[in-house]
Amino acid sequence: MAAPFFHSRRPGKRGEARAALSLRSQPRVVICPGLPPRKLILSQMAVPFLLLLIASSFLQIWASDPLYYESFDEPFEGRWIVSKKEDYEGLWKHSKSDGHEDYGLLVSEKARKYAIVKELDEPIILKDETVILQFEVRLQNGIECGGAYLKYLRPQKAGWTAREFDNESPYTIMFGPDKCGITDKVHFIFLHKNPKTGKFVEHHLKYAPTIPNDKLSHVYTAILKPDNELRILIDGEEKRKANLLSLDYFEPAFIPPKTIPDPDDKKPEDWDERTKIPDPDAVKPDDWDEDAPEEIEDEEAVKPEGWLDDEPEEIDDPGAIKPKDWDDEEDGEWEAIKIDNPKCEAVPGCGEWKRPMKRNPAYKGKWHAPLIDNPNYKGIWKPREIDNPDYFELDKPDFEPIIAIGIEILTMQDGILFDNILITRDEKVAESYRAKTWKPKYEVEKEKEKAEDAAAGFSDMLSGFQKKVFDMLYTIADIPFLEAYKNKIIDAIEMGEKQPNLTIGILVSIVVVIVTVISRVLFGGEKHKAPAAPINETEIAGAAETEVPESNKEKKENDKEDESAPRPRRSRRETTILKSGYVGCGSSLLDP
Repeated sequence: MAAPFFHSRRPGKRGEARAALSLRSQPRVVICPGLPPRKLILSQMAVPFLLLLIASSFLQIWASDPLYYESFDEPFEGRWIVSKKEDYEGLWKHSKSDGHEDYGLLVSEKARKYAIVKELDEPIILKDETVILQFEVRLQNGIECGGAYLKYLRPQKAGWTAREFDNESPYTIMFGPDKCGITDKVHFIFLHKNPKTGKFVEHHLKYAPTIPNDKLSHVYTAILKPDNELRILIDGEEKRKANLLSLDYFEPAFIPPKTIPDPDDKKPEDWDERTKIPDPDAVKPDDWDEDAPEEIEDEEAVKPEGWLDDEPEEIDDPGAIKPKDWDDEEDGEWEAIKIDNPKCEAVPGCGEWKRPMKRNPAYKGKWHAPLIDNPNYKGIWKPREIDNPDYFELDKPDFEPIIAIGIEILTMQDGILFDNILITRDEKVAESYRAKTWKPKYEVEKEKEKAEDAAAGFSDMLSGFQKKVFDMLYTIADIPFLEAYKNKIIDAIEMGEKQPNLTIGILVSIVVVIVTVISRVLFGGEKHKAPAAPINETEIAGAAETEVPESNKEKKENDKEDESAPRPRRSRRETTILKSGYVGCGSSLLDP
């Protein structure tokens, strides 16, 4: 057995006394027979190391606990206080997120101001440690004009109560989405006290990220580091990174400029900022005609052959009839609607012919003297710089602690849902909450959105197909040998356009018409006699009842009412149908 190692130097009396004192202060160890001295020493060291490891683990667990967390799993009443200020009439509700069993704090009414606040048990200090602010928002009905941000309040004035919370309640940080007009951003605003003046100044993050343009759940995270770094995350993805003391990231900057323009400095009256001036020696040329028109008639133009000078481009509809109940005194003088003059369709034009206009080669416009360099130019005037009385140097912003979390917004939309509000000092804790509370909801919503988009795409494709079908049917209706049935076919097509689910029925009916007409041509028979079992539009719609065709007298009265009513100029199809006198309720497609 090897002898234990000792130092070869013998201590003096003072050294011996210190050694004896040291030995008395050490824990007494019982030496077990047969245990090697080296293992004995290792066993002595293991005990305090184990205790240190246990203490470190407890410290880590304690440090990773969130400083504040609100899941809204339980009703908020009693924990969150609704403002009693008269302007804030919006009704907060404890409600489920659409499609989930998860609850949140809901903005339930449109065009209202809302204010609610939660006072923290202990203030949260923003100095010398990392702080992560995180919360979820879902814009279930989208957003056109409104906010969905949080305010992290600083200590309020003496006597303040949560029921007095409003837009004047001072905050340290305002963070979250806001959209209205040209504003579309995730705000991050610091309210910082100027150590020189004692005034609080709002510092807005420049180039803030935009809001996700959908109706899904999103999680917003702001990470504040003790080295003055700020990171903004949306759904766990970094969207903006900034340094608090840099001049490039906040407006205004936290550190004011050393010099400022002298507010009392005035520009001299003889200061000339014009780089160019009109040439004082220039003279307008004698042949410069300022009154010449920009355009003149083309004298070389010739009236096209066949032009009808005496025919108007539009004429009164010869089929229009003045309504019987038209009162000239009350309704004014009745005028028939205008239609295109059919005589003008096959000629170059109608009405008075005029020569077209062309650019006037003699046109020069108003004369101006040419510009020359200004001999008196002194540059753009600026006031002189003076020392900024409000300037100060800063190593680290001195932020006020957070004593409450408030939501104070004006929104035109309802359906805004707040959830899972978190404050912590550990980024891993924030990440774990995102994975546990937000991610599953978002994935479900995303899949549902994809399915809805796919269904909408199929619907658009089907609509496009139906449009092509109807366009083809209008072309078929113009076939000459179907002229006797044209109005009925067009009426059936238009019914199909209003009720797309009848498309197949319309197709079948028109095919029957075509086959019937071809059969009559090939095998003879009366061309205009209706079949014994006519196919009518009511049958296409699936109705069991067959309507009786109107009498000629009823048709004429309906024609008069339709034609006399004021309306825009008709298309060729509408004019054809109207002049035919066809009403089309329940009559056969084969009945000309």
